[in-house]
Amino acid sequence: MQNYAIVEIGAKENKFMSNLEGKVAVITGGSSGIGLATAKRLANDGAFVFITGRRQSEIDAAIAVIGEKAFGVQGDVSNLADLDRLYEIVKEKKGKIDILFANAGGGEFAKLGEISEQHFDTIFGNNVKGLLFTVQKALPIFNEEGSIILNASTAASSGFESFSVYSASKAAVRSFARSWMMDLKDKKIRVNAVSPGPIETPAINGLAEDEEQAKQFKDSFVSLIPLGRIGQPEEVASAVAFLASNESSFINGSEIFTDGGMNQY
Repeated sequence: MQNYAIVEIGAKENKFMSNLEGKVAVITGGSSGIGLATAKRLANDGAFVFITGRRQSEIDAAIAVIGEKAFGVQGDVSNLADLDRLYEIVKEKKGKIDILFANAGGGEFAKLGEISEQHFDTIFGNNVKGLLFTVQKALPIFNEEGSIILNASTAASSGFESFSVYSASKAAVRSFARSWMMDLKDKKIRVNAVSPGPIETPAINGLAEDEEQAKQFKDSFVSLIPLGRIGQPEEVASAVAFLASNESSFINGSEIFTDGGMNQY
């Protein structure tokens, strides 16, 4: 459900307007899964949305779904030149950013004793280095009183077998939210984290070797979730939209769990 505010027009009529009307949002990893669901939600709520992704074909398909209030930029967040190009395009087309959802990232399994340097560098390159510079390089065109949302994970506060590097990278993301709200307090830019549990996305399916293993993997999570089901990308998007809006104007440095209660007992 969208959030709306009643705005008085002259003295004659009232009009419903989306609470993100006129805002400019950037969403990394916005061509699928949680990123795409969030891009659709923010665009529906009135924002103009820039999305990034590694594959141009997926970006094109996403833009076709989101509509005219979106623009796609191909790139990899772990490549700083790609980030520079992204923000040059945003500056040229809109001149500002009001909302940033640093969403791009990923993970894979590796048990302690089998962790390779490449495994570590890939996950920390995307989830930590990429996220850090996604935020830092946005700051020159970031509006005061804007909102930055970081995509963390329930894995940051729970232990999962063979998932230690991913979990550590997401713990760093959670820590960034606390520290950066202090760094940005003079500009009154809020920084919060959203921490999804198991969500029905291509990423969670990609952790498995085949469709049957993916089903077993997700079924194993269901028994740990009080709501008894896997979450949907749109449910995370609703939390991000809330943190992006003025409805969350006094929430800062916080973490919102979208996990069906999985990490709450």
